Amino acid sequence: MTSSPDADATPAGPLSGVVVADFTRVLAGPLATMTLADLGARVIKVERPERGDDTREWGLPYSATGSTYFESVNRNKESACLNLADPADIVRATTLIARSDVVVENFKPGMMASIGLDYETVSKANPRLIYASISGFGFGFGFGFGFGFGFGFGFGFGQALLGYDFIMHALGGLMSITGPVDGDAQKVGVVLVDVLVAKDTIACISAALFARERTGAGSLLELNLLSSLQGVLANQG
Repeated sequence: MTSSPDADATPAGPLSGVVVADFTRVLAGPLATMTLADLGARVIKVERPERGDDTREWGLPYSATGSTYFESVNRNKESACLNLADPADIVRATTLIARSDVVVENFKPGMMASIGLDYETVSKANPRLIYASISGFGFGFGFGFGFGFGFGFGFGFGQALLGYDFIMHALGGLMSITGPVDGDAQKVGVVLVDVLVAKDTIACISAALFARERTGAGSLLELNLLSSLQGVLANQG
């Protein structure tokens, strides 16, 4: 049987032609950008020289080519080694962003601004840019408690705090509805909150790309682990 030259070619994904500058590491961000790559986007992952993403060193287990943790959330990507403490590499990173449709980053809040790669700075040269920032707590977070007889107190902590999955299980209320009734509450076995914020990031970027087709304008997307967890508590929340 004969076939045309393109008969066996893999169909282009729905995000074919979209370029993503990936400044993420560990799990939440890399999972989001890997899914964008699976959908056809060209994802260029920025990594530290020599060491790369933290998870390249995380094992066991290891495959024949490296850490299975790293490989599970970084397939279908290209890698660019840039030292973000080197001014020359900052210029290279700026050039990459200027040529990209999407930036995704999950550094500690304020880090990208400190090196001139924040949305306010880079969008001036690329106003169509969609810029997604993932943090633990967003731009502000607080608790308040009240008791009878007019007594109450509150406390808050700012966006600079690092967010970790297991902290969110406790702080976000998930652990209060897991585990034995008469025993200690239990953390969910999956690194659930990182996965949730990754899925939210994909949805927001997809919507922003759709909106850009109509308006021509990019956008800043700010996501955080705590909000993604609280969003799925639904009626339990």
